[in-house]
Amino acid sequence: MKIESLRRLRGPNVYLSRPAVVARLLLGDLTGVETTDVTGFTERLLRAVPGLAEHHCAAGTPGGFVSRLRGGTYFGHVTEHVAIELSQLIGREVGFGRTVGTGETGTYDVIMECPVDESPESSVPGELFRAAIDLVLEVHGGAGPSAAVLSERLTGLAELAEREATGPSTRSIIAAARRRGIPVERFDDLSLLRLGWGHRRRLAWAAMTDRTSAVGVDIAGDKHVTRRLLDEAGVPVAPGGAAATVQDALRLFGELTAPVVVKPRHGRQGRDVALHLNTAEEVAEAFAAIGGEAVVEQQLDGRDYRVLVVSGEVVAAAERVAAHVLGDGTATVAELVERVNADPRRGPGHSRVLTRIDLDETTDRVLRRAGLTPESVPDEGGTVWLRDTANLSTGGTSRDVTDQVHPDVTRLCQRIVALTGLDIAGIDLRLPDIGAPLQPGGEPVTAGVIEVNAVPGLRMHLAPAHGRPRDVGDAIVRAMFPSGSDGRIPAVAVTGTNGKTTVTRLIAHLLAGSGMRAGVTSTDGVVIDGRTVQVADATGPRSAQMVLGDPHVEVAVLETARGGLLRRGLGYDWSDVGVITNITADHLGQDGLDSVEDLAHVKAVVAERVRDGGTLVLNADDPWVRSLADRPRVRADRKRLVWFSLDTESPVLTEHLARGGAAYVLHDGWLVQATGARRTPLLRLAEVPGAYGGAALHVAANTLAAIAAARALGARPESLADRLAEFDPAVANPGRGTLFRLGDVSVFVDYAHNPAALATTLRTLHRLWGPERCVAAVTLPGDRRDDLLAASAQVLADGLTRVVLYEDTDPRGRPVGEVSGLVEREMRARRPQLTAVRADGYREAVTAALRLAVPGEVVLVIYEKWAPIRAWLAELGATPAGGTPVRAGVAALPSRHSARRLAGTPVRG
Repeated sequence: MKIESLRRLRGPNVYLSRPAVVARLLLGDLTGVETTDVTGFTERLLRAVPGLAEHHCAAGTPGGFVSRLRGGTYFGHVTEHVAIELSQLIGREVGFGRTVGTGETGTYDVIMECPVDESPESSVPGELFRAAIDLVLEVHGGAGPSAAVLSERLTGLAELAEREATGPSTRSIIAAARRRGIPVERFDDLSLLRLGWGHRRRLAWAAMTDRTSAVGVDIAGDKHVTRRLLDEAGVPVAPGGAAATVQDALRLFGELTAPVVVKPRHGRQGRDVALHLNTAEEVAEAFAAIGGEAVVEQQLDGRDYRVLVVSGEVVAAAERVAAHVLGDGTATVAELVERVNADPRRGPGHSRVLTRIDLDETTDRVLRRAGLTPESVPDEGGTVWLRDTANLSTGGTSRDVTDQVHPDVTRLCQRIVALTGLDIAGIDLRLPDIGAPLQPGGEPVTAGVIEVNAVPGLRMHLAPAHGRPRDVGDAIVRAMFPSGSDGRIPAVAVTGTNGKTTVTRLIAHLLAGSGMRAGVTSTDGVVIDGRTVQVADATGPRSAQMVLGDPHVEVAVLETARGGLLRRGLGYDWSDVGVITNITADHLGQDGLDSVEDLAHVKAVVAERVRDGGTLVLNADDPWVRSLADRPRVRADRKRLVWFSLDTESPVLTEHLARGGAAYVLHDGWLVQATGARRTPLLRLAEVPGAYGGAALHVAANTLAAIAAARALGARPESLADRLAEFDPAVANPGRGTLFRLGDVSVFVDYAHNPAALATTLRTLHRLWGPERCVAAVTLPGDRRDDLLAASAQVLADGLTRVVLYEDTDPRGRPVGEVSGLVEREMRARRPQLTAVRADGYREAVTAALRLAVPGEVVLVIYEKWAPIRAWLAELGATPAGGTPVRAGVAALPSRHSARRLAGTPVRG
């Protein structure tokens, strides 16, 4: 048994509304083997992992999984539950899992929930699955792993998870943002966060925001510059100065009153800070330990305080206490430290609210000064200090004093952040009492500012060892998003089988007419404010995140296709408007989709993720789309349902309007907005660009869907007609029903590549030219199932008498020629008298189809990629024809000019 592949579903997906990982599991020798086939397996597994007894499984109650084990279940399912239990044991709280067959014998997809803010690149899920497989195989083969071995494996996994997890500061900001409904995306495994969307997007990196002054950060990062800047402004600071050499340090020591402090000029987190220095030798030793420039200051008396200021407001204050232990008269210092470190709140680095205390050279020096060593046994109740500095990063603790801060101290701290230019700062103070008024400045300085910290740690305020926790993450989020803003921009998601790209482009066009800068993802790429920034199939989550993360975008229009949703999940949490165009047979046999019902289940995710109060636009003429409205997760959210239809007599529409609902319909050749009994004509279908005088009824459906979405986001009905009239399909929607003229023949180029789309396109051509006056050059994708290709072939045979077949450049896993051969056989079986020829590539196919056409006829070109077809037609001399079809009655092909074009020599003029 082994893992073939792992893929991460970053957002809501077909399994659940949270991130998940999918492991493709090959059972190998365990294929077809059930747990009941292995004597004693269940008992041995439960001894190794007792927590499995609480797993519900499908039964919905504790013990459900044990029942499955004892009744017989496959080992992919066992691996799923073991991986989830191991995740729980290392403190990684997840509860959802599922195992589904892939259609291949012995191959399963095992799905496991992931923590919502776990890095998409995290190695933890893979390691958990590998540990689960190892454990299951050991139990299968004998007694299973010993408790010690399993404990060691779990410890390693826990340490890995902790290293990759966000720290307390970042977690507090994420939590505060989510409470406000602000979308949050963590970048890689860093503390860098993207909060909000589009032009409302903000960035934060721990306790630093995109508005944090770089000058302020540099000032705070240089302790000497900070103290000089504050000193010149009359802020009390400890006497001292910068030392580039040991001689400078000793000179300063001679000028100051001992004890002094030596600290790195550019240090952080209390590293290499030495206090209580009373001799030149101690100063020289401390300077040498820094290994660079230092600051030497007179040590101030008083207590150590940290005040957190956010956007000029004091939001928290804490008294910091250096790392220490209390003697009990029997344990050594080292043993006492071990007991303190056993506190589950303590961990390495900044991963937990408290940091482990390390016994190192610094603690040895502090202990020596007190006449102790790590092996000394302190008296009962005696305090043993282990560090001079009170930083939490060196094992210190904190006590909340926010409510005690005197107004004098508040004003001082506000003045300091104004002087340094920081929006978020931690001010370190030495004061007798933070609740007492400050004495006017003078000599000698007995209290004052020790440091100013940019990107201050928040742990001491979030979880103080004593006193009330302060939600400082919320304070930062409030400063970034004032007035209750949720940081979102309007977002429209469009899905379906056919028409997605056209509807997406139409919506963006209509919204841009309202003055909104639109970010658009579609099959052809990413467009920001009318400019293409990426050419690709951009219908997955990464493209959606590209648009939502762009600071110029004011509204997002996101084509959301099956493939990206299944393989990576959605690229957003909620949309304001969801549009489902239609659901028909396509892509079956891929990604575990075996039926149209499976496809509808995938498309339903877009409907489910329309926010409360948002609008769901559905096609009343499509039975599968109609069924989505009855799904529990679609009904559960309070959505506004809007239908679009070409059938004014639709029972669904009639009932909906009778209840006062809204719909957009085609009525007597008009696109009409209907609300209850009221009807508002918007535009004649004959005037819609790309509708070819009303012959292209699918254009009516696409336009109605787009109008419904645009209206849901505030587009004015009186502007829709003008805006639609400005839509040039040849420019704004190329390759979707685009008409060219080449001599006396029309060329109609479309992307139809499934039975429903081909039938729709052919119906349009039949209305314009008649069923006997159409020729086609056709390619179909090789990754479609044979029965779908056969269905497409039958549609072609029913609608055409002359067809040229050619292959995609990418055969998508099939031998070259297999698709066109299959389609030709099916077409001839359906219509024996059909003229069908095969060509090598699109150039030869278009040329052959043009030769088969006679004057006044149309050549339908179904393509794989738009750009090469467009370039070839231009080379042949084809020119855009707008929306007027060529009629019969002109000179016959091949004319002299046409013959030259077919030979590859374009005619100009």
